[in-house]
Amino acid sequence: MSKSERPNQLFRNLNAKVASIPMVLTALVIFVGGSAWTVLYSFTNSKLLPRLNFVGLDQYYRLWSTPRWLISIENLLVYGVLSLVFSLVIGFMLAALLDQKIRFEDTFRTIFLYPFALSFIVTGLVWQWLLNPEFGIQGVVRGLGWESFNFDPLYNSSIVIYGITIAALWQGTGLIMCLMLAGLRGIDEDIWKAARVDGIPMWKTYLFIIIPMMRPVFVTALVIIAAGIVKVYDLVVAQTSGGPGIASEVPAKYVYDYMFFAQNLGQGFAASTMMLLSVLIVIVPWAYLEFGGRKRV
Repeated sequence: MSKSERPNQLFRNLNAKVASIPMVLTALVIFVGGSAWTVLYSFTNSKLLPRLNFVGLDQYYRLWSTPRWLISIENLLVYGVLSLVFSLVIGFMLAALLDQKIRFEDTFRTIFLYPFALSFIVTGLVWQWLLNPEFGIQGVVRGLGWESFNFDPLYNSSIVIYGITIAALWQGTGLIMCLMLAGLRGIDEDIWKAARVDGIPMWKTYLFIIIPMMRPVFVTALVIIAAGIVKVYDLVVAQTSGGPGIASEVPAKYVYDYMFFAQNLGQGFAASTMMLLSVLIVIVPWAYLEFGGRKRV
């Protein structure tokens, strides 16, 4: 009897399964297929056009011996750590403040979220002007009488990545704030009442009760922030174009320049593969712990 019912199980929700076919094919052909194609050709010496002339790991040896790539990785690590930490901390703090039922909450929420509506190109150009030593913040402060004031991170090769990080935080923190605020609004009011009755300080309530309950929200925010970190490109191009010199280079710009300007597809493919590998190193263990562990339990 059960065997005769199996075909019926196969055709259950047939409309939904048919409707999902285009998306499944898109994921398999474009994402999976494109990634596999990139990895394959990273082992070739392709220049202007891709060709299957395998050279082993030569592209990877050349990649990791290039100072420009090493600087890109260093910048990505600094940018990534700072963006991740400050986005979560500032976003949560703003959400906690707005969750106090303050006046003009809608106005403040709109103000904080508005930068996210701008493209990275616009954000980069705005902050390029703000950080300009003659016309930006430094020029204004010096015009007020503080002649020794210095604030020109985009023109200092040792701290240029911090200037880019400031612009990224200004644009993206508002979205994280909205996610955190939605999570806080989902907390049962009885939990707050119980914490107040027990005399638990506010900071302990947030740290030991509220934040653990908001774990799915933090995971969502983490994925969004991490995706933005790995693919950061247009913000760098708009603000510094990789300068001064190559001080603000990032992996995505390295890949773009080698594939479309240097006409060295093999080197660009190798750099792309390393970016993909870095994403997998983070995602695979997390996915295993998040989903694989639950099934065993």
